[in-house]
Amino acid sequence: MSHIAIPIPPLQGKQDIQVEVTINGLKQQLYYRVEVFYWDDCANPTAHRADCISEMLAHHDPEWTVYYIGAPTDEFVPITFVKKESRRLLKGATA
Repeated sequence: MSHIAIPIPPLQGKQDIQVEVTINGLKQQLYYRVEVFYWDDCANPTAHRADCISEMLAHHDPEWTVYYIGAPTDEFVPITFVKKESRRLLKGATA
């Protein structure tokens, strides 16, 4: 699958992103969400950070699936989700 990078303005909090693409005349809508997860929100902040991410994602909206985990900082980790209907379109592009 091909990738393109789209700069997103740096805004605080959750970002809901809707991308409309036209490829070879076929128009499709893709939905992404970027959320920032703070380490202080982890129930066991002394645990390994991977366990903390897993714990925080365990209660996440099932209509969204993890697409990309960004570079963590000392305070948080940004995680990009893709809506399940968009994920099906992206999987079809690799078939």
